[in-house]
Amino acid sequence: MKTPGLIQETDGEWTRRNFLVRGSGGMAAAMAVGACLGVIPGEPAMGANGADPVPAIDPGYIGPQYFDQAEESALREVVESGSPFRYWGPGKPRKVQQFEDAFARHMGVRLALGVTSGTAALDCAMAALGVGPGDEVIVPSYTWWSDYTCVVHSGALPVFAEIDGSLNLDPRDFERKITARTKAVIAVHLLGGPCDLDPILEIARRRGIKVVEDCAQCVGGSYRGKPLGSLGDVGIYSFQINKMMTSGEGGALVTNDSLLYERAVRFHDMGSIRSLFLERLGGTSQGQVFAGENFRMNEFTGAVLGAQLPKLDTMVTAMRGHAAAVLDGIRDLPGIRLRKYPDPAGDIGYAVYFETSGRAARDQAIEGLKQRKIPASTLTGSVLLPTDEAVVQKRTRHPAWPSFTSPEGRAMKYGPEVCPQTLGVYDRFVQVRMGPKYTRRITDHIVQSIREVHAGLG
Repeated sequence: MKTPGLIQETDGEWTRRNFLVRGSGGMAAAMAVGACLGVIPGEPAMGANGADPVPAIDPGYIGPQYFDQAEESALREVVESGSPFRYWGPGKPRKVQQFEDAFARHMGVRLALGVTSGTAALDCAMAALGVGPGDEVIVPSYTWWSDYTCVVHSGALPVFAEIDGSLNLDPRDFERKITARTKAVIAVHLLGGPCDLDPILEIARRRGIKVVEDCAQCVGGSYRGKPLGSLGDVGIYSFQINKMMTSGEGGALVTNDSLLYERAVRFHDMGSIRSLFLERLGGTSQGQVFAGENFRMNEFTGAVLGAQLPKLDTMVTAMRGHAAAVLDGIRDLPGIRLRKYPDPAGDIGYAVYFETSGRAARDQAIEGLKQRKIPASTLTGSVLLPTDEAVVQKRTRHPAWPSFTSPEGRAMKYGPEVCPQTLGVYDRFVQVRMGPKYTRRITDHIVQSIREVHAGLG
């Protein structure tokens, strides 16, 4: 899968900077590439004196901006078939199965499983890996709730590690947090950017630790030219409305390991395994029935995802193009500190991030950008988990839940002292959202605004 770079130009790829100057292909070629990137050559930029009205800048939800006849037709087919359940009905339900097959191909893996949410996919991943009481799973201190709850719901103990300037798991702290009880690590690709996978994978394999790639916030991203989710033992994805492609809710799990897949399949469907999954596994079962959940994807969800998947590369290309335009326009600012990109080409361009000297400067920058109608904020979409009151109190569904009743669980302390580095990163970074349908005028205004605000930070 071709993955145009977010920052660096490579041969045969186009960025806002190079498509306007490269060769003699003429305006028609530039317009074609510009349409792909959401950039319109020749559109007037925002005047430096602010005389022109500031454009409305709303990044919106990405996937719904690409809804069209494809989703409508796919949904109509399910309605007309009368078969919204994936396994049987008066018609021939195949939407979920077709999506799973197509998603596996797109992500470069053997096996994919559609489920009801990214959270469900994480629960299936824990079951697939056999994570349970007595085990520890290392989780980034800044991530979404589901990376914590899936560990607790398995009866295992969550251990928090710091994030670094990539806004993802710090490989050095990951290694520091490993004990004899560590069963797995959840390597989260947060806020549209791949984590530093090479050292994480090296450490994990050397220490016999399983790696779950959480790609929920980076669907369509890559690392060293390979789709995210295909490098660890298990990959999971979310298709909730805030994610790149969407069906409102929905999720998927991928793996190349037959046994892990079978266990995930069984867990998502009450412990059973149906014939279509056995066929994917070559007709052979390696496991037995065990107590599972019901996380089965329905045909309406599969229909929408099947229609969205062919558009995923287009969405990512547009987002990367706008992020590249902004980054190209601000990287020469004296003293500017941008997000660390372990693989710039793999970032999906969800937002542009720059670092300030501390919370006061961060808040000053955000306020200055908002005054200029820029969608700026602190880091959003996740939680500083070790500092949350429910986590600090180790509150679970039952006071005897095994995660925190072992000697290790009782001794585990959560709170701000667990993640000082993460808290510092959170307090310093500014987030500026990108949208898939931005124009040159919008990206130019974002660049100009960041340059003005950054100059005033001192």
